[in-house]
Amino acid sequence: MTERIKAHLGLLATNLFFAINVSAMKYITTAGFAGPYGLNVVRSAVCVMLFWLLFFASTEKKQIRRKDIFRFILCAFSALAANQMLFMKGVSLTYPIHASLLLLITPILITFIAARVLKERITINKLIGLFLGITGACILILSGDDASQGNNILLGDLLIIISTVLYTIYFILVKPLMQKYSTMNVMRWVFTFGVIMILPLGWNEFIEIPWKDYNVTEYVLLFMIVVPGTFLAYIFNAYGIKKLSASTAGTYIYLQPVFAVIIATIFLKESLELYKIIAGIIIFTGVYFANKSAKSNA
Repeated sequence: MTERIKAHLGLLATNLFFAINVSAMKYITTAGFAGPYGLNVVRSAVCVMLFWLLFFASTEKKQIRRKDIFRFILCAFSALAANQMLFMKGVSLTYPIHASLLLLITPILITFIAARVLKERITINKLIGLFLGITGACILILSGDDASQGNNILLGDLLIIISTVLYTIYFILVKPLMQKYSTMNVMRWVFTFGVIMILPLGWNEFIEIPWKDYNVTEYVLLFMIVVPGTFLAYIFNAYGIKKLSASTAGTYIYLQPVFAVIIATIFLKESLELYKIIAGIIIFTGVYFANKSAKSNA
C-alpha cells in the first residue's frame, strides 16, 4: 500500500471518527455526564499522555527548534484551545447534523486563505462558492431556535462557525511544521501547548464530572471521543496534510455530514428536516465552485 493511499484512508477514517464524536459529545453533554469544557480537558489530557508515552517508547528523539515554538503555540490555540472549546460548546447547544454541515465551510475558507497567502486572485467561482457557503450556513442558523433540552441553536451554530474559521487557520499554519517534523512530533507539541491553555478554562467543569453516574455506555462513548475521535483522528488528519495537502484534507470533510446524518438519526433520533437537506445541498455546491476554481488555478 502506497503512502498516498494510506493518507487517503487516514483522512476517511478521520472524518468518520469526527462524525461519531459529534453525536457522542452531544449525548455526554446533554445528559449531564460532563460539561463541554470539562470533557475537552479529559480528551486533551489523555491524548497528551498517549503522545508522550509513544515518544518515550520510540527511537525518535528529535526536538523542535526554538524559532518554531511560536507557530506550535498558534497551532495549539487554533486547533485545540479556542477551536475545540468553541466547537464542543457549540455541539452541546445545537444539532449534530447542523454542526457537521457547518464544518463544510472549512474547504471554502481554506481556498480563500490559501489564495490570500499564495497571492492568488479571487475568481468569480471563488466568490460564488463563498456566497453559497454563507447562504447555506444562514439557512441553518436562522431556521428557528429550539429550546428543548436547554438548546440554543442559534448560539451553537455561531460557535461552530467561529471554531471552523479557527480550524481552517490551523490547516494553513501546521503545513510548514509537517515538512520539518514527524506527524507524532507535531501532534505531541500541539497537544502539550493546547492542554496548558485549556486547563484553566475547563478545570471547574472537569472536577464536577459525575464519574459515579457513568455506566458502560458512557465509558464506551468517552473512549470513542478520546481515542479514535481525538488521538487517532488528529494523527490521521496531520498525516494526510503532510502526504497530500491542506486543501485535499479539507475536501474529506464532505463525507462528515453523511456519516453524521446516519449516526444522529439512528442513535440520537434526530430528524432530517427539509431545510437541513436544502442547506447541505447549497453548501456542497459552494464547496464545488470554490474548489473548482482552486483546481483550475493549480
